[in-house]
Amino acid sequence: MYQLKTSAAFDSAHFLAGYLGKCANLHGHRWVIEVAAGAETLQSSGEKRGMVIDFGDLKKAVRSLAESYDHALIYEEGSLRPETVQALLSEQFRLIAVPYRPTAENFAKAFYEILEKQQIPVQRVTVYETPENCASYEV
Repeated sequence: MYQLKTSAAFDSAHFLAGYLGKCANLHGHRWVIEVAAGAETLQSSGEKRGMVIDFGDLKKAVRSLAESYDHALIYEEGSLRPETVQALLSEQFRLIAVPYRPTAENFAKAFYEILEKQQIPVQRVTVYETPENCASYEV
């Protein structure tokens, strides 16, 4: 099995609605997305002969994903009152509503699925919430 890895980082805020602990409060992280792409065999012809995927294409996809979440408040749909969302939007805050609790585990799965739809031969996505704590998703 051949495997390539790259990573990208983004800064964002989140909170865990319904959680009984400090993470119920709004707080931020420098998230790191580490992506492993791989294949059993290398491409056998054309410009990308001898590659799993062009590193440039892999890096571009992962960086673009990170940039799309950068400097935003990521929150679970329905976890904020509509008037709170409207007030934040009226202040020009960048909000991203997701259909899941914004945990490292759920981000890892969501990012895996996003990259897979982009035809990236993704094997594993690991999301670091802190330098010491991460969650991975692989099929």
